[in-house]
Amino acid sequence: MHDKNHHSEHCHHNPGNAAAGASSTAHELLIEGAGCASCVGKIESALKQVPGVTEASMNFAQRSVSVNGEVSDKALIAAVEAAGYDAKVAQAESSEDLLNEKEQADQAYYKRLMREMAIALGLGVPLMIYGLFIGEMTVSTTAERIAWLLVGVATLAVMLFSGRHFYVGAWKSFINHSANMDTLIALGTGTAWLYSMVVVFFPGVVPEMARHVYFEATAMIIGLIDLGLALEIRARGRTSEAIKRLIGLQAKTARVLRDGQEVDIPIAEVLQDDQVRVRPGEKIPVDGTVLEGHSSVDESMLTGEPMPVEKSADAEVVGGTINKSGTLLFKATRVGKDTALARIISMVKQAQNSKPPIGRLADVIAGYFVPTVMIIAVLSALAWLNFGPAPAVAFAIVSATTVLIIACPCALGLATPMSVMVGVGKAAEAGVLIRNGQALQTASKITAMILDKTGTITEGTPKVTEIVPLAVEDEAGVLRLAATLEQGSEHPLAQSIVESAKERELSLGSVEGFNAIAGHGVEGRVESRTLLFGNEKLMRERQVDIDQHLEQAQTLAAQAQTPMYLAADGKLLALIAVADPIKADSVAAIQRLQHNGIRVVMLTGDNRATAKAVADQVGIGEFFAEVLPEDKSAKVAELQQQGEVVGMTGDGINDAPALALADVGFAIGTGTDVAIESADVTLMRGSLHGLADAIAVSRATLRNIRQNLFGAFIYNAAGVPVAAGLLYPFMGVLLSPVIAGAAMAFSSLTVVTNANRLRLFKPQDH
Repeated sequence: MHDKNHHSEHCHHNPGNAAAGASSTAHELLIEGAGCASCVGKIESALKQVPGVTEASMNFAQRSVSVNGEVSDKALIAAVEAAGYDAKVAQAESSEDLLNEKEQADQAYYKRLMREMAIALGLGVPLMIYGLFIGEMTVSTTAERIAWLLVGVATLAVMLFSGRHFYVGAWKSFINHSANMDTLIALGTGTAWLYSMVVVFFPGVVPEMARHVYFEATAMIIGLIDLGLALEIRARGRTSEAIKRLIGLQAKTARVLRDGQEVDIPIAEVLQDDQVRVRPGEKIPVDGTVLEGHSSVDESMLTGEPMPVEKSADAEVVGGTINKSGTLLFKATRVGKDTALARIISMVKQAQNSKPPIGRLADVIAGYFVPTVMIIAVLSALAWLNFGPAPAVAFAIVSATTVLIIACPCALGLATPMSVMVGVGKAAEAGVLIRNGQALQTASKITAMILDKTGTITEGTPKVTEIVPLAVEDEAGVLRLAATLEQGSEHPLAQSIVESAKERELSLGSVEGFNAIAGHGVEGRVESRTLLFGNEKLMRERQVDIDQHLEQAQTLAAQAQTPMYLAADGKLLALIAVADPIKADSVAAIQRLQHNGIRVVMLTGDNRATAKAVADQVGIGEFFAEVLPEDKSAKVAELQQQGEVVGMTGDGINDAPALALADVGFAIGTGTDVAIESADVTLMRGSLHGLADAIAVSRATLRNIRQNLFGAFIYNAAGVPVAAGLLYPFMGVLLSPVIAGAAMAFSSLTVVTNANRLRLFKPQDH
């Protein structure tokens, strides 16, 4: 059985309706029945062979395909069906509707599996209890034949209703000359049912000691494996929220100058070279170049940096960023699909498309196990034919059939989902939210971890880190003066100084004649002293002598701090440095990752000097500075090409494409919603220790899955020689249905018990 077999999921690539006729457009198909990694290639290549198709790419997580080309939907659906899958055209009008449609389909599929599981186990459990504790599952009298015939018909109904997808999957594998879990399930359950029906209709052709039925095996296997599938869907999580959040970031309308009048129009109608006005507190609707006005703009969604950027004539502004203080008039340079935000959205979509589905461990094992079991079945039949007692043919058929029946373990479908469910819960206790089982399994293989700087390694908000009094005032006096002056300012650096004064419980006075000098600093009168507070340019302009203290300021700057000068009545009073401080536990957490053999790399949009200072302080040797959002995902791809399994940790919208592309994306829970929704894992505490915890839980879970698969197979594998008749020459024993039933019960019990053992795991010790 495959991951989410026979499932329709809905996608989000191209907003807008897929065209019904033939036109060179983007078509959106929703696929049912794609369960494993190899399905992706089959579906894509089938679509690419359709005349007129220029491109086809499947998003496995969403079970959907985007197709470009001059082609009709009918031809595309026919091609998918010919490849052995079902397809339908996405109906929704917008990206957001598509995502909702996909989530509803997920819910519907989960409910369907639970229904199928309930029906199969409703028949299987009573039958198993009967066989183990109450009566013999043998056929001798006419009454028994009639009773078991009714049970056989009920079992056939279970096979058709609850197990159809396994038989379809097995047939597809057979056509493609491969064997997987579906093959094993279809072989075991199909053989068990056919053999039992032969016993019911023609008991005379089967040796007396082998006249027992295996209907309970068929029902139990189908029921438990459906339960495993349902648990897997529960653990899969929502992969599409990121796109929803990004769409929500776009401004809905823009205020455009048309014929000398300001008019509000939908963002889709803004044209290139339109003149757009933005007032304080509004979102900038599209990318452009400032024509007039002066303001500070919060670009943290793009750069991740907390400091607003001053904008005046000829400066570039970006759609989706927030205008803070002044009014701007700008000329639209990039609109619609070309804006930076639209590009980030399409990069997240592409990244989700390009992430390969994880190969299922159970499928790999089944790929070896199935041929082995079939060979044993044939060999045992040959041995009975050549060396067995009469009726040799009957004994040969019985032994071969019983081998195929006992080989299929009930617990096979539970092995992975049970561990994943417990592992996800265990991670949540450590403050790590894992959105899907695939991420939990992949995290154990991470070899390189990319860390964003601002808000990930650092706090992400500026704080006063250093006060250097240069005159009579002490630190508290200097801070009180600076905070009193800055309390009227909206600049984040000003706010950090006021916050710092509040933390020290300093009482602030009042300010007269406050004036903000754009791009330089502020001035005003406090306690009858004329104060100036700002950067080097402001001091030079007002002829304040700062030469003796320049070196000190440069030293602070080299330590990733922003030095500012405070002067009173033309004399320098103090240096105050503001920085984005490193989180208290970042150093220890990074060391923990490095001890685990993980290569740690830092990425930041910040300047090189600041980046180097931070990297040195936390012990990271490899870092990249001044990285643009689109370059972050390129760095992820670059490491992946070097053969690394890459984890990416970030907190900003600018990190979203990289988070989606990485093998596992980790978002800081204190970061933006978009980052959290693009990532596979969210660190709720905002501490990087969560990374090491997540990797430790992942490694423990993968160990647990391997143990479970061993537990699932071992009882059944041990039963195979008995089924082949190995004990018959010595003890006259062919496989008893009680032994077969016990093997099934024990394999399921082992898996559930072992998965729960994972609850005792403590990630902090690893």
